[in-house]
Amino acid sequence: MEAGQIGVSGPALKRRLEASSPRYGERVIYALLASCAVISVATTVAILVSLLEPALEFFGEVSLGDFLFGTDWGPTFEPASFGVLPIVVGTLSVTFWGLLFAIPVGLGSAVYLSEYASRRTRRIVKPVLELLAGIPTVALGFFALTFITPTLQDVWPGHLFGGPPLIFSALAAGLAIGLMVVPIIASISEDAMTAVPNGLREGAYALGASKSRVATRVVFPAALSGIVASIILAVSRAIGETMIVLLAAGNTPNLTFSPAESIQAMTAFIGTTATGDIATGTITYKTVFAVALLLFVMTFVMNLLSIRLVRRYREVYE
Repeated sequence: MEAGQIGVSGPALKRRLEASSPRYGERVIYALLASCAVISVATTVAILVSLLEPALEFFGEVSLGDFLFGTDWGPTFEPASFGVLPIVVGTLSVTFWGLLFAIPVGLGSAVYLSEYASRRTRRIVKPVLELLAGIPTVALGFFALTFITPTLQDVWPGHLFGGPPLIFSALAAGLAIGLMVVPIIASISEDAMTAVPNGLREGAYALGASKSRVATRVVFPAALSGIVASIILAVSRAIGETMIVLLAAGNTPNLTFSPAESIQAMTAFIGTTATGDIATGTITYKTVFAVALLLFVMTFVMNLLSIRLVRRYREVYE
């Protein structure tokens, strides 16, 4: 550096760092990225607005307390009842059984791919695992109905939960949902573990730690924010699943967490009711929007929880 340039600072330095000519390509890219962000936010707002008016009309006829805490759900029956709790419990039940399968399998796959698999194995196994996410959910629903359910009925202990699962059951649908979200947990968690600096691993090995201890005591805690984000994303995906629960879980609004019984999920109710056969403006028509709004709020809360947990457990490395 020349002597005359050593003390350059302020506006003069800023002019030297700026491009000599306008970079129109970068401006176009910036505008496209900003447009994508605006479209995403606008779409979310539009969905919320489209749900609000019919839902508010519904709550003008049915009290919010009766809707949220009522235990009798039958909006298409006569007399109608609007206690949404049975289908909320059904949604949470099938999500719970799905995650009970998906979290151990997904995290185990992530640890294997990140810490144990060779590069060649990782290049083969990870794309195959992610390919599972591309299977249509209707195919997974039929798989649950024609394979998972008969298998469960054959191996089920007779005394457990009052007998083997029915043709439609929360457990069969939950296992299919678990298969669906395994790639989400495995892929995002593996990316988070791979991003952990090798210096942490090398330091642990230098202290005499085994590979399993490094994976569970060093890498896993360091990647916890990404792992939590993957699980929350999987929960949100499982709560919003429609075709699997529609085909495999049944359509009976039971207030139970039993995996062997048929249940009705919120998405299944929306899918079977919003078919165009219901007259616009009726209370049953408005019920669909009320349930959809509640589902939107539940997913929104899950996303807020995900953001908070990720910020809390985030590790920053230089």
